[in-house]
Amino acid sequence: MYSPRPRPAPASAPVPFYEKVKQAISEKIYAGVWQPHDRIPSEAELVAQFGFSRMTVNRAVRELTDEGLLVRLQGVGTFVAEPKGQSALFEIRSIADEITARHHQHRCEVLLLEETRADFTQAAAMEVEEGTRIFHSRMVHFENDIPVQIEDRIVNAAVVPDYLQQDYTTTTPHAYLSLIAPLTEGEHIVEAVAAAPEDCRLLHIKEHDPCLLIRRRTWSTSHIVSHASLLFPGNRYRLQGHFSS
Repeated sequence: MYSPRPRPAPASAPVPFYEKVKQAISEKIYAGVWQPHDRIPSEAELVAQFGFSRMTVNRAVRELTDEGLLVRLQGVGTFVAEPKGQSALFEIRSIADEITARHHQHRCEVLLLEETRADFTQAAAMEVEEGTRIFHSRMVHFENDIPVQIEDRIVNAAVVPDYLQQDYTTTTPHAYLSLIAPLTEGEHIVEAVAAAPEDCRLLHIKEHDPCLLIRRRTWSTSHIVSHASLLFPGNRYRLQGHFSS
């Protein structure tokens, strides 16, 4: 559940226009008029509704996003966030985008691309019935021809039916899934692990070298779209988060 709404400002204090917009949006969320994953009206629609400037509305939406009440997806819209006890620490980003941002070269080697049926563990991760039709992909991502990530992913076939038909040497699963089933929620679980012998071979590391494993689930509206296990050599990757008080 959402935490109790903030107390209103004293009657004698003038309330900025953007605060009025924030309060009106928050009221609809707290009252259940807008549910988690619902798309709220666009900024243009909110401008018409409240009669305030675009800048005022933009500030209200931006601050509610920073406070975790809304989620904004570029080119898609703004949605009511899933209530959480704490803020997410990491962005959901494509490994290719991270590598490109460093002005390095990304390439991908696809090891497996198949249709299968969810076993007990996969079904639990995807929150579907055991035996449900899913897609499974496994690939290695390279930075300047050095292997930096093994991506092992299962995908909801009902939500993304054409997943197997894509060329993941020219795009990434993250990029394709973001286009077909825009992200509304993500979950990260981070672990330090020892890689299996085959993973050591693929990553060009020695057995017992430390590795970082990120288990990532992503949602689009109410559906889990994919569950990915992302394995990195510990000496070639670091996690970086940003927060403000």
